[in-house]
Amino acid sequence: MQIKINDEVDSRLDMYLANELNETRSNISHNINSGNILVNNKTVKCGYKLKVGDVISVKLENKITSLIPENIKLDIYYEDDDIIVLNKPSGMVVHPGAGNKTGTLVNALLYYTNGKLSDINGEARPGIVHRIDKNTSGLLLVSKTNRAHQILSDDFKNKKIKRKYIALVEGIINENSGKIDAPIGRKPDDRVKMAVHENGKKAVTNFKVIERLNNVTLIECVLETGRTHQIRVHMAYINHPVVNDPLYGHSFDDYGQMLHAEYIGFVHPIKKEFMEFSCPLEDKFVSILNSFKNS
Repeated sequence: MQIKINDEVDSRLDMYLANELNETRSNISHNINSGNILVNNKTVKCGYKLKVGDVISVKLENKITSLIPENIKLDIYYEDDDIIVLNKPSGMVVHPGAGNKTGTLVNALLYYTNGKLSDINGEARPGIVHRIDKNTSGLLLVSKTNRAHQILSDDFKNKKIKRKYIALVEGIINENSGKIDAPIGRKPDDRVKMAVHENGKKAVTNFKVIERLNNVTLIECVLETGRTHQIRVHMAYINHPVVNDPLYGHSFDDYGQMLHAEYIGFVHPIKKEFMEFSCPLEDKFVSILNSFKNS
């Protein structure tokens, strides 16, 4: 993987890549020191200050040396030789990481496809083109081949893939629609959280109200960018955090945040046909939603 610095970032190499790749800074530092990360084809130190025009070459050495294929049921919406579209349940982690080496979507995909997945994102993330949070349900696009993966990655980067989310947020939103344009980056004093701050990356969320209930609002969100925790951070930023969000709002049930990736639309990377899919809310989401309707 190569990343070219086109804009002034004013950041250390390790901090920039930790944010860009959603990796821990310690793992990035390990790979820099091991020579797996180069700048302009040269080894550099973790504190190297990035400049416009720098080209970063990244080949992450994964700490997970072997993944276990697991026979976990998958809700497949579409499949061919190149891609899979599936509905991920709330509570399932997308790929293995610290503390989550089994029971993930990747473990299930390895079993289902007999390991026939793209490997561009490394050993721990075969087939994973994009992600949604553990406690977010809904549609994900998975790649079986590297060719399809690269095309889809470029389409995500160039905002050609359309995604819509359904969210239940705290409070009553008076406007029928709105646009949140606020940069998001990792919170300096809490690396688990993301936050709106001036040194973050551009992030844009469009929303429209579906229904106003008892001190909560059901909304549809359309993403123009794909930052980590984007909807959760943006809604908390305008004082309407996602209902039951333990990280950015208030939690009352172990189901997790009331956020669902309801729609995805894209051009097939190989067939070049436009495809779109929608999936319904989970039963638990509907149950919690109804509790607000009936209260």
